[in-house]
Amino acid sequence: MKKTWLEKLNENKASKIKRIDIDFADIPAGSNMFIATPKIIENYIQEIDFGKRIDIKTLRKDLAIAHDADYTCPVTTGIFLRIVAEANYEKLQKGNLVEEITPFWRVIEPNSALAKKLSFGQDFILQQIEKESTN
Repeated sequence: MKKTWLEKLNENKASKIKRIDIDFADIPAGSNMFIATPKIIENYIQEIDFGKRIDIKTLRKDLAIAHDADYTCPVTTGIFLRIVAEANYEKLQKGNLVEEITPFWRVIEPNSALAKKLSFGQDFILQQIEKESTN
């Protein structure tokens, strides 16, 4: 049976640092690349203050610094960010209040490719950004 987003979020996986032998995305060969976990991404997002927004590049840079790496993997960061968003939307569907879930809309750009892939669409993200900008 296919895992739920919450199960994917809560998998017990370890982060790692991988030395890159060839240029990869925006990472030059010879760099140490941090590969996070969905939980690490979620914990980072939970520290973002109400009404603030942080772009994915800043998130990646902050995680790399925090884990003594040169860069954070852009591919896994995008995948894990989607897991965080989908899992927290699942929590909402199960009855949690918006205030009780991880505020993934503080990182995901509403018009990004990632936002367009989300099962619940971009409108939810736009609504949450709007709510936080008017309070």
